[in-house]
This record gives sequence, structure tokens and C-alpha cells, in this order.
Amino acid sequence: MIKSMTGFGRCEVTGKDRKLTVEMKSVNHRYLDVSIKMPKKLNFFESAIRTELKNYISRGKVDVFITCEDYREDSGALKYNKALAKEYLTYLREMAEEFGLDDDIRVSTLSRYPEVFGMEEHNIDEEELWKDIEEALRGAAENFVKTRTAEGENLLADLNEKLDAMLGHVEFITERSPKLIQEYREKLREKVCELLGDVQIDENRLYMEVTMFADKVCVDEELVRLKSHVESTKKTLLAEGSVGRKLDFIAQEMNREANTILSKANDLEISDRAIELKNEIEKVREQIQNIE
Repeated sequence: MIKSMTGFGRCEVTGKDRKLTVEMKSVNHRYLDVSIKMPKKLNFFESAIRTELKNYISRGKVDVFITCEDYREDSGALKYNKALAKEYLTYLREMAEEFGLDDDIRVSTLSRYPEVFGMEEHNIDEEELWKDIEEALRGAAENFVKTRTAEGENLLADLNEKLDAMLGHVEFITERSPKLIQEYREKLREKVCELLGDVQIDENRLYMEVTMFADKVCVDEELVRLKSHVESTKKTLLAEGSVGRKLDFIAQEMNREANTILSKANDLEISDRAIELKNEIEKVREQIQNIE
């Protein structure tokens, strides 16, 4: 079953030490592009998180938001970076001297510079923390896949409707094309009779003219290939896994065949149907961009 590339998933895991929340949302993208926003203390797990997500997602631009609320009172301690503070102070005094500025540096000012003060985590049990992250991540990913699958069902119904409409246009052109040649033969015979009067018509010459016309307007091969592409699309829509790229390629081939049919059309009805055919193919291509 196909899946949409648009989805949302959320999961919250609460333990005795912490509460972890994972939210995921995605939009269309040619490849898999994952962006993760989480607390610095969880950066160590980024590679494992990306690996886990690949079990659920193949394509799409996915934004992942992870929050961690620690319940432990002694979860961290204030850390003073003396070396960094000293380096800030040295450069500030150099600036004051070089530009002739007042040396008005205060402790309160210096303390606000980045990384002078920070929080230091106490003895994190990485294995226990990863269990919580993994549980929340899998829960969010499963909910995320459910929304993608539900949207995929809607896409499948819409695409099948459009593909059936395409087959209707193909069948019309298939039935109309032979009549076009017969009509041309009759019109040509009438025109020749009108010009030559009672002079006997050269049937061989007439046959050659009709044959040349038939070769020029014949779209049998294009119709066969187009019908095959439509059937292939329907089968692919029922396949497992990521099929979006394959469907996009097939849609390009269908559009190429429709363009050829339109260029060969020497009949208003066939031209109208070929235009409708191209219109349906374009709608299909637009929808396919939403498929994983």
C-alpha cells in the first residue's frame, strides 16, 4: 500500500526520572532529509535516532522535535568555566586599550557571555536514557506511519479514478483512429472525382495516398504503450515499499506518449481527447509527488 509523504506523529513517555516527548512531521521531498531538534545532552544519540527512523521512512523532509523534562532534583550542577572567562577578559581589555574605550567590565557583564556559566549533567545512565528515547521515538514513528498510510489510501483512490479516466480516453482514440483513415479515403475519393469528373481514378495512386496518410496519423504503438503504462502504474500503486520515484518515471513516459499522439492528431475529436489525456496525466504527476 502506498504512503503519503505528508504525516505527523507524536508520543510521550513518562518515567520516574524524566518525561520524553517526540514529535514528527513531514512534507514532500525527493530524498530522505531528516532534521532533528533536541537538547544538547541528547546529541550523543543522534546517529542512533537517524538509524531508527530509516526503519519507518524512505522519503520526505522530516522534522523531529525531542524534548526531555528531567524530574531529578540533582540532575545537574552549575559549572564555571574559569579559563574561558579569563580569555574573554583579556580580549575585552585589549579592545579597550586599542580603541581608547573605558574599561568598565563588571562581573555581572562577564558572567553573561556564552559558556562562562553552564549546566553540567550528573552521571547520566546512557543505556536507560536510550530506552526511553527509543520507546518515544518508535511510538511517534508508528503514529507517523499511520497518518501517512491513511493519506496514502486517499491518494490511491484518487489516482485510480484518474487512471480509469485516462483509459477511457485511450479507448476512444483507439476506436476513432481506424474510422479516421476510412473517412480520409472517402473524402479523397470525392475530391478526386470532383476534380477529374468522369476520368477513371487510379486506385493504386489512391491506395498509396491513403497509406501515407495512415502512416502519418497512426498512433497504435503509442496507445499500446500508454495503456501498458497505466496498468503498470496501477500494479505499482499496490506494491510494498517506496514507489514514488518509479511512479514519477512512468508518468513521464505516459506524458511522452500523449505528446506524440497529440502531435499526430489530424482530427478534432482525437485532438480534444489527447488534450484531456495530457490533463489527466499532469494531475497524476502532481499526486505522485506526494507519494513516498
